Amino acid sequence: MSESTPRDSASDQDVKQARLDHPSGLLHLTQHESVPILLDAILDLPPGREFNKSEFADHAGVTRQTVGTYIDLLLDVDIVEEVPQTTPQRYRVTESDVVEALYELNSAINAAGE
Repeated sequence: MSESTPRDSASDQDVKQARLDHPSGLLHLTQHESVPILLDAILDLPPGREFNKSEFADHAGVTRQTVGTYIDLLLDVDIVEEVPQTTPQRYRVTESDVVEALYELNSAINAAGE
């Protein structure tokens, strides 16, 4: 068994900062404080359910401002899409590889915890 050496605190900070500067896809989403809550709320929506920012905020338990802050991120990574010609703008969960993988990851984590 090899002896482990204590890590330098400054080195840990450098590694952490490098990850934050160049995040993986998952970190890109989850580094934003409210995004995991929004993702959890999306996983709880019935298929095809449309929503506006206020409805989504109520469903997620966050403010409309929080949804407004992160809706473009969710659009950019193909988690939600705009419903055309709706006022106020409505959204729905996208049928995408990203959403499919999100559901699969959630199922795997839930199964592992049982």
